[in-house]
Amino acid sequence: MIQKIKEVHNESHQIYGAPKITKELNSKGIQVAQKTVANYMRENNLKACYVRKFTRTTLNSDFSSKLENILNRQFNPSQPNACWCSDITYIWTKEDGYVYLTSIMDLYSRKIIAWQVTQTLEIECVIHCIEEAKRKRQITHPLVIHSDRGSQYVSQRYREALGDLFQYSYSKKGTPWDNACIESFHALIKREWLHRVTILTFREAKRCIFEYIETFYNTVRSHSACDFTSPNQFEKAYIKTEGKTNQP
Repeated sequence: MIQKIKEVHNESHQIYGAPKITKELNSKGIQVAQKTVANYMRENNLKACYVRKFTRTTLNSDFSSKLENILNRQFNPSQPNACWCSDITYIWTKEDGYVYLTSIMDLYSRKIIAWQVTQTLEIECVIHCIEEAKRKRQITHPLVIHSDRGSQYVSQRYREALGDLFQYSYSKKGTPWDNACIESFHALIKREWLHRVTILTFREAKRCIFEYIETFYNTVRSHSACDFTSPNQFEKAYIKTEGKTNQP
């Protein structure tokens, strides 16, 4: 049994803890209790990556009550392309200093549908990310997009890039929990991937981010919000079951 546990643990890049390893083993027809897996892991010094509670990394603009929180922490829509969320986080590189990751998540599957890595916080980092998300998802019906009140997200160029099909939703001032899912993703990518290596340059940061999002997070990593499947698998299951149009 310990060998099977080690295999799943290694396949997850030493990220999964007992709950996810148990789910993975059960899905393969290996019946074992979570408590048993936890005991084996403790006895063999197998540890998971646990994420600390997130902290605020962006500054609010001076806008106040005019920015409405439409999402209101309803983080589990019933279908893809109903609610997106976006945020920017910083990543330290040894030679190039801070670089910035802008991400857009579909809340249904927690899938990162678009991302950009830049060396500045100019509005283009968000605009390019929006354009990529719209191109990939081919939106034809209205949806909500949620963000914090950072200057990039309250700008006129941001709204122009989104167009008429989007409803804008904003976190309350000083309340990062209103955007908890994307904030948690940025904590995950740092804890599970980026902070485990020394990143020297902007180019290395971009490569590491690509590896995490495109070869692990979206495609392999199981999520409790997705019935312990990956975002891609969760969306494919929806399409197969519902057979609806305007889906990824």
